[in-house]
Order: sequence, then structure tokens, then C-alpha cells
Amino acid sequence: MTFELRILGSASATPTLGRHPTAQALTVGGAHYLVDCGEGTQWRLLEYRSRLNQLRAVFISHLHGDHFFGLFGLLGSLHLQGRTRALVIVGPPGLDEVLTTQMRVSGTKLAFAMEFVAVDTEAHAVVYEDVHITVSSLPMRHRVPCTGYLFAEQPRRPRLLKERLPAGLSAAQLGQLAQGHDLPADAGQPGLRHADVSAPAPAPRRYAFCSDTLYTPALAELVRGADVLYHEATFLDNMHARAAQTHHSTARQAAQLAHDAGVGRLLLGHFSSRYKDLEPLLLEARAVFPTAELALEGLMVSV
Repeated sequence: MTFELRILGSASATPTLGRHPTAQALTVGGAHYLVDCGEGTQWRLLEYRSRLNQLRAVFISHLHGDHFFGLFGLLGSLHLQGRTRALVIVGPPGLDEVLTTQMRVSGTKLAFAMEFVAVDTEAHAVVYEDVHITVSSLPMRHRVPCTGYLFAEQPRRPRLLKERLPAGLSAAQLGQLAQGHDLPADAGQPGLRHADVSAPAPAPRRYAFCSDTLYTPALAELVRGADVLYHEATFLDNMHARAAQTHHSTARQAAQLAHDAGVGRLLLGHFSSRYKDLEPLLLEARAVFPTAELALEGLMVSV
């Protein structure tokens, strides 16, 4: 099953030529999701030919503009494109008030419903689930209520091994086995255990999105073993005092958390506009987590 992440923007708050605010597109099993929606996100989605009208849910981390100012425009575009299916919008308390106020004062009426899910930003709990994924909140420590998200695909079924299947099974019997059921003995024929003719299902893949946050070692336990971790890395470590003051993290701190959590892959993002060259951030992180990568815009990652 497809589980892909596209980086649409990975800059911090101050606009920079060639960099866009935080936004990510996630595709799981053909379903489309949006993670944060900074200004200009819909242009980035168009650039990468994302299917806007197939968007199932939007996940907003917090109410700083560089993480959600693009949402109102995106909602308007979805309306103009004829969307009628409800859109789930997950985020911190107050997001619904901001959007409904914008709709009211601008006289905007959407042809589809917005289904708001308010997240307790101090809890680690399931906030969204469908047939493809389960999404849990990750408490961030920022200047305003802020949450990260842990995206986990739904458990996959064990795979039938053709070489172990006896000849002569009917379509109905194969269907039962594919559903994970044993075949009972019938008309003198011995039964067949599903476990004897299948390979165990692989562990569900997981993607952890850690938005703006003070370095928080306790997060390592919540994202332990994630296949991919995105963690903000606003500053170099020589500005760790500034990072703490503004409730952000350094590249070294992001790498340390990835190392402690034993994740498979680390993506660094939310780069301060003071860094025209991002290579020092990457080198600093790789001193702790050797395979760290920059979440450069346009990057496609298979989870």
C-alpha cells in the first residue's frame, strides 16, 4: 500500500525567496491528507498535481500563521471546484473559531461541511481514524498550544503463500483464507490453518510529524521506532539559548531525539530565514544522526 510524504514547504515564519511555510502532503493507500497549511500551500499542491478534491483531512499543528494561513484560501478553492463532501479539519482549540469568523465576515458560504476535531495539545491520544490510517496527537512545547501528529497505517493482513496452498481450493475457500480464517475439515478433507499458509504481516508503517517545539526528550518514547520522523530544526546549536527562548529546537537537538527514539529516517525542517545555506544544519545533525536529511521542498519520501 502506498504511504508517501511530499514536502510542500519547510521554512519558518519569515518569508524567504524560494522557500515556503510549513506544509506537507501525505498519501496513504490512495487517500490524501494535508499536514499544516502555510501561506501559498494550494499553489504548491497545484505545482505537484495533487488531487485537491480528494483531500480527506487537514491536520493543523498550531495557530501561528506560517502553519495555517493558507487554509482559508484552500477551502475557498475547494468550494469553487465543486467539492460537496465534508472535510475533516483537525487542530488545536480555536481553529474552528478563526475559520468560521473568516467565513462570516467575508460572506463566504461553502458547499461542503467542515468537521472540526479539537485536539488536546497536552495529550497523546487518537484524534482521527479511517480505513487507511490512525492519527495520534503528540504534545509539543511551544509558545501557544501546539500538537504534533503520529500517522500509522492500519494493520495489514498476512500474505498468503501460493506455494503452500493445496490444489483444488475454491474461490470461496481462498476468500476465507485471505480474510485470515482457518478452513474447517469438510467431507473427509483435512482442515487448513491460515497460519500454515501465510506469511506474517509487516508491522504498520508510521510517520511522526513534530512541529514547532522546545527540545523535549520525552517525545522520544512517543515516536519510538517510527519509520520516518520530521522534526523542526529552526536554529544551529550555537543559538540554543535563542531556540529555548522562542520554544524552538536546534538541528543537533532534533538529531538527538531521532537517535534516542531509534527512528528509521530523520527529516529536518522549519529553517530560520537567517540561514541562506542549509548545509551547516545538515552537518550538525549528521554528527549525531548520520543519515539525517533536509526536508527540501519537493522532496518525496516513501515511509
